[in-house]
Amino acid sequence: MPADATHRAIEAVWRIESAALIGSLLRLTHDLDLAMDLAQGALLAALEQWPHSGIPRKPGAWLLTVARRRGIDDLRRQRRAEVQADALLARLEPATLPEEALDEDVGDDLLRLIFIAAHPLLSSEARVALTLRLLGGLSTAEIARAYLCPEATIAQRLVRAQRTLSESGSPFEMPQGAERRARLGAVLEVLYLIFNEGYSATRGPDWTRPELCGEALRMGRALAARMPEEPEVHGLLALMELQASRIGARRGPQGEALLLHEQPRARWDGLLIQRGLAGFQRGLNSLNGQPAGPYLLQAAIAACHARARSVEDTDWAVIVAVYDALLRVLPSPVVALNRAVALSQLGHPAEALAEVQALAARLGRYPWLPCVRADLLQRLGRTAEAIEALTEAKALTHNAAELALLTARIARLRGA
Repeated sequence: MPADATHRAIEAVWRIESAALIGSLLRLTHDLDLAMDLAQGALLAALEQWPHSGIPRKPGAWLLTVARRRGIDDLRRQRRAEVQADALLARLEPATLPEEALDEDVGDDLLRLIFIAAHPLLSSEARVALTLRLLGGLSTAEIARAYLCPEATIAQRLVRAQRTLSESGSPFEMPQGAERRARLGAVLEVLYLIFNEGYSATRGPDWTRPELCGEALRMGRALAARMPEEPEVHGLLALMELQASRIGARRGPQGEALLLHEQPRARWDGLLIQRGLAGFQRGLNSLNGQPAGPYLLQAAIAACHARARSVEDTDWAVIVAVYDALLRVLPSPVVALNRAVALSQLGHPAEALAEVQALAARLGRYPWLPCVRADLLQRLGRTAEAIEALTEAKALTHNAAELALLTARIARLRGA
């Protein structure tokens, strides 16, 4: 195999195996920095050896074995803290055969890693970066490119996050009981933040960044496989799959951004829709008499769109009712804004406009607020005000595709 092809294969193996590898090493070492360092050392060994020896039959087990051996060698050389070193050596030298080691407890290891990356001590930005680093296997440079941030900024976030966790003294174990349920919300929020940045990029030239959506989906599927009893886990995964089904239709023939009502639904991904609807049903089946949470309710709205053949065929009355339920559990101004959009589709643009105007103080610099207001003003025949609202939206957006979309809308209104 040519060297370039081998390096691409190693990158693919790392993306698949790195989370399980770091999770297993964390279980053995109880030290996140050390686990990541040992994993990186194993990757370097693979880059040196695999182009000559070929990729092993079980690359994950190979990486774990190399990482453990490196940890053992380092500890034997240092021996600074004899008792701690002996205890760590005992954990790194289990009786388990190397070929079987990676398969043992891998589900628990991954789940533990997901919850650690979303630790409440960390800022939202740090949780996102650490999740992509630990679970997604992305390098610092790749995370920086995805978020259009300087690489040094992402590196600092990761270093600070690891230091915060190391200095906190909190055990690197799965939270249990009420703490686990409380922490699950942070985990789901991180995954959805990653997905949303991929689905609708906040800045830069691209309307979408599908690679981020793909990472969020992959991690969401891993979480759902390991927490099959949690309705909100299924709800989030269903929501992401149903929304991801539209990505291919969010660009027109000339690359222009297309909103939901403009998209050719034949280009929606049928397989993702099927997966999303099935996951939504699994979430409903997991409720066991409990009320639906915010992700499952949002998945219900996405399911309404996925089942409709057109905007006109959409059951907007059901969507408004679900938004009402969602506002009771998630009283967010963004949710209220989306409800107003659905209400306008039922033939109540003036009522919807009043609700949007009432949200102005709470959504001051949110660019989609003046966008929605412009659409409602246009329906009411108030074209000049609609143009003013779109101009306001342009001043608030930092995404090139959104700017082009808004510019085109203004031009159409002025030419009408």
